[in-house]
Amino acid sequence: MPCVLIVSDSHGSTEELAVINKRHNIEHKIHCGDSELEMDDPALEGFIKVSGNCDADARFPEEQVSTIEDITFFIAHGHLHQVKTNPLAIAYRAEENQAQVVCFGHTHIAGAEKIGNQLMINPGSVLLPRTRPEKTYAVMEWETLDEIEVHFYTADGELVEELSLTTSLP
Repeated sequence: MPCVLIVSDSHGSTEELAVINKRHNIEHKIHCGDSELEMDDPALEGFIKVSGNCDADARFPEEQVSTIEDITFFIAHGHLHQVKTNPLAIAYRAEENQAQVVCFGHTHIAGAEKIGNQLMINPGSVLLPRTRPEKTYAVMEWETLDEIEVHFYTADGELVEELSLTTSLP
């Protein structure tokens, strides 16, 4: 079953990333920005990475489009798309890139939502959560486009059931 680990806003913490990586051992990994690490930091090895508003390394791209097992992901931190105000700008940008899944951070608020034909995923923050007490990240898995599951976990590895989502993509 294909899986993608999605994290964001780790703000310099390599310990959480190492623990999460070891816990899940997932091949496909996305970091939605504000790692505050260097692009080639070992803690980010294997991650598709983008620049956040707190990232100083200019080698990070502002956005990335990546296809994983026939699903196209649009990855951006979100600060350049005003995600704190409204998800429309990032959704439109993702649509321009024919992306089915939009992964972003910046708000530090965990959530997954299907809007139109797109699945929007914000994994929250593994260091500084907002609106909820749990430090969170997400794992997306699927067998077919008819049943896609997004599960949220605390940094300690506990499932946050009320945030989880099962949906489909066209």
